Amino acid sequence: MTSVEALKQKIAELEATIAQISQKHGTKREKIATLSAEVVDSNPYSRLMALKRMGIVNNYEKIREFTVAVVGVGGVGSVTAEMLTRCGIGRLLLFDYDKVELANMNRLFFQPHQSGLSKVDAAAETLKNINPDVDIHTYNYNITTVDNFDNFVKTLTTCSLTNGPVDLVLSCVDNFEARLAINTACNEFNLNWFESGVSENAVSGHIQFMSPGETACFACAPPLIVASNIDEKTLKRDGVCAASLPTTMGIVAGFLVQNTLKYLLQFGQVTNYLGYNALNDFFPTMNLRPNPICSDKNCRLRQAEFVAKPRPEQAQEAVEDEGPIHESNEWGISLVDESKDEKENVAVAEGLSLAYTVPGVPDTIPLEQAQEATNNDVSLEDLMAQMKSI
Repeated sequence: MTSVEALKQKIAELEATIAQISQKHGTKREKIATLSAEVVDSNPYSRLMALKRMGIVNNYEKIREFTVAVVGVGGVGSVTAEMLTRCGIGRLLLFDYDKVELANMNRLFFQPHQSGLSKVDAAAETLKNINPDVDIHTYNYNITTVDNFDNFVKTLTTCSLTNGPVDLVLSCVDNFEARLAINTACNEFNLNWFESGVSENAVSGHIQFMSPGETACFACAPPLIVASNIDEKTLKRDGVCAASLPTTMGIVAGFLVQNTLKYLLQFGQVTNYLGYNALNDFFPTMNLRPNPICSDKNCRLRQAEFVAKPRPEQAQEAVEDEGPIHESNEWGISLVDESKDEKENVAVAEGLSLAYTVPGVPDTIPLEQAQEATNNDVSLEDLMAQMKSI
């Protein structure tokens, strides 16, 4: 046997061995997919799928069909992306242009060896190791520039699993300009989104659901400080930087993902606005209606479309008088209008009698009695003595 034939035989044996191993054990991706589909106590992924068995959702596996865009992969965005990945979201689109710094190590996500990497690349590396079944796309650019905004809009409207618009946009950015860019894109293309944020002192935060035309958009009620379109870079104070707590970031991210799941899988009630104040554990909620004179023309257009949208007709069934539930009234029980004279309303059954009667109260007091009560000058000491004698 020549050396070439021996090499071919060796390759064939290796291929056969690889095929046997793959058939017996499956690839890493196939094993994870199999685990994700099984709902058994020994399966670590079953805690998610068990929501269906417990009647919380009709079909949790549907989570694999959705595409969610996370804009801003910082303290809130990175944890949000990790939670969605562990929940088995179908596709994640990650937008950011910052790099990982050592100052980011107080977050719940980034690791020291990732310092210097772009945040989206570092996030994709970690998330693929957590669940390789999630399709992750990264976009390392600033969405507020003119050219990048066009790319951002095109991505949001064409990069879902069905090559259409994404199912939901999650804003986890930390500045007004980026929030306004997201708001503009979602209003123009009628995309639902969540806005989130953490305060500069890191002890409060919020999430807000935006449905163009139905709820207030970000431009309907902008922050007062930047409502006059002042460059927010000029508002920074020297020597003061925003604080960062992994606890507050994680809590806000949890609220955000919880309501994302409720929205996508249609269970529970999606919050319109939910705040969090860590100093006294206060969780304010409210409904924010759209501003009819909003500065965003597309918001006003969506409002007009929402008002003109036909509502499902609620069939009003005629209520027929079926008569009393019980024909007989052995004990003579009746409902009495207390605003009328007691003697005219109380009907006593045979064999029963009233224990007492309520004296009638005249509608008017005679003028003589009123004048006498007015002229009766009683001192405070006499009144106190009368009260003590009671």
